Amino acid sequence: SGVRGLGLWPRAHRPGGVCGEAGAPRPAVLAAVPEGARRLGATPYANGGLLLRDLPVPPLENYAVPVDRPGASTHEPTRVLGDLLRDVMAATADRRDFRLVGPDETASNRLQAVYGASGKAWQERTLPVDEDLDRHGRVMEILSEHTCQGWLEGYLLTGRHGLFSCYEAFVHIVDSMVNQHVKWLRVTRRLPWRAPIASLNYLLTSHVWRQDHNGFSHQDPGFVDHILNKSPEAVRVYLPPDANTLLSVADHALRSRDYVNVIVAGKQPCFDWLTLEEARVHCARGAGIWDWAGTEDGTREPDVVLACAGDVPTQEVLAAAQLVRHHLPDLAVRVVNVVDIARLLPSGEHPHGMSDFEYDGLFTADKPVVFAYHGYPWLIHRLAYRRTGHAHLHVRGYKEIGTTTTPFDMVVGNDLDRYRLVMDVIDRVPGLAVRAAAVRQRMEDARLRHHAYIREHGVDMPEVADWTWEARR
Repeated sequence: SGVRGLGLWPRAHRPGGVCGEAGAPRPAVLAAVPEGARRLGATPYANGGLLLRDLPVPPLENYAVPVDRPGASTHEPTRVLGDLLRDVMAATADRRDFRLVGPDETASNRLQAVYGASGKAWQERTLPVDEDLDRHGRVMEILSEHTCQGWLEGYLLTGRHGLFSCYEAFVHIVDSMVNQHVKWLRVTRRLPWRAPIASLNYLLTSHVWRQDHNGFSHQDPGFVDHILNKSPEAVRVYLPPDANTLLSVADHALRSRDYVNVIVAGKQPCFDWLTLEEARVHCARGAGIWDWAGTEDGTREPDVVLACAGDVPTQEVLAAAQLVRHHLPDLAVRVVNVVDIARLLPSGEHPHGMSDFEYDGLFTADKPVVFAYHGYPWLIHRLAYRRTGHAHLHVRGYKEIGTTTTPFDMVVGNDLDRYRLVMDVIDRVPGLAVRAAAVRQRMEDARLRHHAYIREHGVDMPEVADWTWEARR
């Protein structure tokens, strides 16, 4: 009876109305079945790269800051970038395929110029006191990093472009979400029918070294460590040291496909080091010697390499190089700036990695390297541990020491300051421990003087606050 009941059950639904004698659907039924791109598995909205159009990024010359000589002026890098993003927003007004997302920090991150082209998306009623709200706005702010991540991922997957702006310390909230996106990118790169999509771009600012008012809770540069654990073919990390290098890196990221690009840049006034053309070359290289900042003359190998990655570390390294030039004029110093952190990896481990030949040529194989890094110092050791000269590499960075304090006190507390870097040079260059003992003592005295000064005055001492770069004569 059970078998007979099983046969009666489908017949009770009168299949003859939709199927012929052979069991195939009748033509009237098949006529309702979608064809081509209307099929669920073939819709281009599920393969967004098929719909993707190039982003109309204006010429960078329209936004570049003039640099007559290194360190002669200052700008807020993200404010300069904001002008570029405003015009990208304006150029996509009809297409509506570019959005800026972030957890309620657009203005705080100095990107408020975008409001000149689009307000913040807002569906509720507005009041006279409200600012920059727009029912059709393409700036999307909500104090939920998860929501911002979800918005942007869906936007990219359906063939559009975007940028996620966030305080550096709080982007960790989406660690697991970006992890899944990277894994998806790695797999889909191997599917020939899957068209490339616009990259997932992060701008991390309000960073660890300049939290003068927020303090320790807002200090965490570890997202870079998390990203560099992921698939090398899909992840990129950039630390532009000034406004023009930020423009160059952002231009590259906005045009790229199938990457997760992480850009760490400051919003506070920062020295301008490179012209736009110099910035383009330097960013394309990823890491390079700033010969105008060092004292080597090409007649011999440098005695020490001062390396840096990040805006604040770059300033401290250049200040240290200037002190070394004044106090130890016979020392041959090379200054190396790194924009693309993956350049430190071996070429076999990352597409942007350097060969041993390149790395040894840049950092030397046996000379001391004092590296001032934006984030946790152990990352640099992890990336470079296979290099011949790793035993001579000494990295300064953030050591989880922070509070609400002055900018220079932050670097002093983490031993990233210029005086500590000069002491590192003296400690590591053979023969200097005795010969330069008096110089080392002056550096230590300067740190002690700083400690006393900020407790009395609440601001950094003038020799730091008013410091400027002096070109070599």
